[in-house]
Amino acid sequence: MKFNKYKIALCAAVLLLLPSLAFSQAKVGTTGVNFLELGVSARAMGMAEAFTAGVTDASAVYYNPAGLTYVYGRQAMFTHIDLPAGINYEFFALAYPMESVGGVIGLGLYALNTGDILRTDYSYPMGRDQAGNEQFFSAGDLAVAVSYSRFLTDKFSLGLTVRYIQENLELEKASGWSADVGTCYNSGYRNFKIAMMISNFGPDMKFIKDEFPLPMNFKFGASIDVLNSDNHMLMFAAEGAHPSDNEEKYNLGLEYWFLDKFSLRAGERFNYDSDGFTAGGGMILPISEDMDLSVDYAYQEFGFLNEVHRFTLGLVF
Repeated sequence: MKFNKYKIALCAAVLLLLPSLAFSQAKVGTTGVNFLELGVSARAMGMAEAFTAGVTDASAVYYNPAGLTYVYGRQAMFTHIDLPAGINYEFFALAYPMESVGGVIGLGLYALNTGDILRTDYSYPMGRDQAGNEQFFSAGDLAVAVSYSRFLTDKFSLGLTVRYIQENLELEKASGWSADVGTCYNSGYRNFKIAMMISNFGPDMKFIKDEFPLPMNFKFGASIDVLNSDNHMLMFAAEGAHPSDNEEKYNLGLEYWFLDKFSLRAGERFNYDSDGFTAGGGMILPISEDMDLSVDYAYQEFGFLNEVHRFTLGLVF
C-alpha cells in the first residue's frame, strides 16, 4: 500500500513538473497543428469540455487516457464537426478492455479536410489561369493515436497516448509525433474525481524549412455527482488549462441523465478566443441485449463565426 502511494505521488509530481519545463520556452500564438485543440466529442463539448475528470467513454483517447479505465465493455465512437468556411473534421475512437493483461487500450483517428480552396498566389492573383479557369488547392490534417490505461490502485489510474501527426498543404507536408500523459483519482465519495493531464508533449515539427512547436497543454479538472438516484443523475465538472501558446482557460459544465438513457448538458468556456455558452444532449438506444447505440449533439458559440455543431455516434458492444 505504501508503494502504491509513492507511485501516485511520483506520477502527480511528474505531471506538475512537466508543464513548467515544457512551457518555459513557449510563445503566444506560435504553435502548429492546432486541429489537435478542437474538441472531438459532442458529449464533452455540450458541457464546455470540462471533461478531463469526467470522461468515461472512448473519447478518453483525446481528453484523458486515464479515463479509459472507466470505459465499460468495448466502445466505438464517431464524431462529425461542421466548422466555419466549409471545413469538416472527423474523429473515430475505439476502446477495448484487455482482460488478459489488465488495462484498456484505445485507438484514435483524426482527419480535418478544408475542401477546395481558391488559389490566389503570384501565379494566379485572381484565382484564375490565363484561360479564365479557376485554380484550387487543398489542405488537410491527419493524426493516429494509440492509448493505454490501467489502475495502479483501486482508485488511481494512469494513462498514456502516443500520436502520429501529419499536416498537408498541396504537395508539401509536415509530420511528427506527440504524447499525452494523464491521471485520474476517484475518491469514492459521490464519484468525486480529480484528474490531471499534459497533452501534445513532443518535439517541434518542421514544414519545408520552418520549425514550429506543438500546442502543449496542461489541464487540471474535477467532477462530482451532485445528484445520483435511481432515475436522475447530475454531474458537475470544473477544469483549468494552461496552454503553451495562450493564457489560462477555464471550463464549467453540467451533465444531467434521466433513466440512464436521456441526457442534457450545458457549460461555459472562459478566456477563450471564442468564449461562450455550450449546450447539448443525447440518448442511448438499446439495439440488442449486448449492444447499445448512443447519439449526442452539441452546440458551441464560436464568436463572430457564429456557431459550431458536433454530432457523435457511439456503440457499446
